[in-house]
Amino acid sequence: MSLNPDREPVNAQKLRSGVSRMWHAFGYSLAGLRAGWGETAFRQEALAAVVMVPLAFWIGQTWVETALLAGSVMLVMMVELLNTGIETAIDRIGPEWHDLSKRAKDMGSAAVLLSLVLCVGIWLAAVWTRWV
Repeated sequence: MSLNPDREPVNAQKLRSGVSRMWHAFGYSLAGLRAGWGETAFRQEALAAVVMVPLAFWIGQTWVETALLAGSVMLVMMVELLNTGIETAIDRIGPEWHDLSKRAKDMGSAAVLLSLVLCVGIWLAAVWTRWV
């Protein structure tokens, strides 16, 4: 809450509550997904998810396997969105090269790589136990 009640808050979302807050938050989330769609990596992962998530229901023999298969795909997409958010925030600061900016972007990229390694490992293990 602002110290001066006559001024409007910088972010009107902070004053919302209940269903109104949830409704607006949902709209912001959809806007984030639309913004993510503008990124090539996210688009590729989303298109892979369109195939892999339904496939998870066929490959998974228990609800836990299915959840791990589908969840690992969704995790990759979530980490990609967070990485894009980090890169966007860094780019807003300025286009000039800075060691800390590079580190932040590199760590975001590393997080995406680790989520991809986890996803591939889960899928390989599930396929191995199912057919080998």
